[in-house]
Amino acid sequence: MKDYYAILGVQKNASDAEIKKAFRTLAQKYHPDKKTGDEAKFKEASEAYSVLGDKKKRAEYDAYGRTFAGGGAGGGFNGFDFSQFQQGFGGGVEFDLGDIFSEVFGGGRGQSQRRGRDISIDLELEFTDAAFGVERKVLVNKVGYCSECEGSGAADPKDTITCATCNGNGTVHETRRSILGTFTSARPCGTCHGTGKVPKTPCKVCSGAGVLKRQEEITLAIPAGIDNGEMVRLPGKGEAIRNGTPGDLYIKIHVKPHAVFVRSGSDIRMHLDVKLTDALLGATYTIPTLEKDIELKVPAGVSHGEVLRIRGKGIQRADKSRGDLLVAIRIDLPKKLSRNARKLIEDLRAEGV
Repeated sequence: MKDYYAILGVQKNASDAEIKKAFRTLAQKYHPDKKTGDEAKFKEASEAYSVLGDKKKRAEYDAYGRTFAGGGAGGGFNGFDFSQFQQGFGGGVEFDLGDIFSEVFGGGRGQSQRRGRDISIDLELEFTDAAFGVERKVLVNKVGYCSECEGSGAADPKDTITCATCNGNGTVHETRRSILGTFTSARPCGTCHGTGKVPKTPCKVCSGAGVLKRQEEITLAIPAGIDNGEMVRLPGKGEAIRNGTPGDLYIKIHVKPHAVFVRSGSDIRMHLDVKLTDALLGATYTIPTLEKDIELKVPAGVSHGEVLRIRGKGIQRADKSRGDLLVAIRIDLPKKLSRNARKLIEDLRAEGV
């Protein structure tokens, strides 16, 4: 796994401003158009900044050592969309990294697949549902394809005319100045969305947009063993975009605390209060599990704090096996003794027990 913090030369607790400054320094030093240019290092620094410069991706990287696939548009290097980086490099001149990649490396945004926005929701689960998995239905308000025109934006998809903005080319050219020179880039036409054609008669429902805000019911298959704070990704269930692919839907899981159990990896833990006499002589106790109550034999002479392990009664793992139920014994010492009980305990002490 790449250490993006080391690549940029910053600490893991670096602020957003420090990360941005480090990237600017490396970008100016290693840009291929510079005498000190190094394409490999420029690419590596840009990849690192594409993650650490984005709060959501940085949080995913810090938590899981990676970012979820499909988080950005599919252009540039290894799936990173460098078009999002429009950072000022001083002098009030905008520096569009996506344009530079388009000119220098030939992988610019004009050639990449347009992609809808990713969205995220929070979902609360019961402890047992998280342990065994569950199917849930949720309502999501998002931009989706128009059901009337099926995303074409046209009353009749076959009845189109040439786009007047790009003259049917599907792209428009823009020229920008930066500290590294003047760059010209080709971008998808915003009017026809890169197709070169526009509907002669727009769809009456979406007014030719092809997409509109609506509520959609989505079925989620929550995997068994999911933990609090983990995320489920549903590819293509994010917001739609005309003449492109939909974004992804991320579901952050919040697991409700259990009244008895505490999770420890794939195991679950609980406490069992045992009477002093039962600890000395042994006894059978009825205890809960994730499915039903069972009988637990407490051995004679059990110690306070001793843990009894019940195999296969914990959280379900990815391979369908299960963790264990760990029962920590707490010996309940009586606060008051009857005269007879006190005499019996004194007799035990006399015997050296």
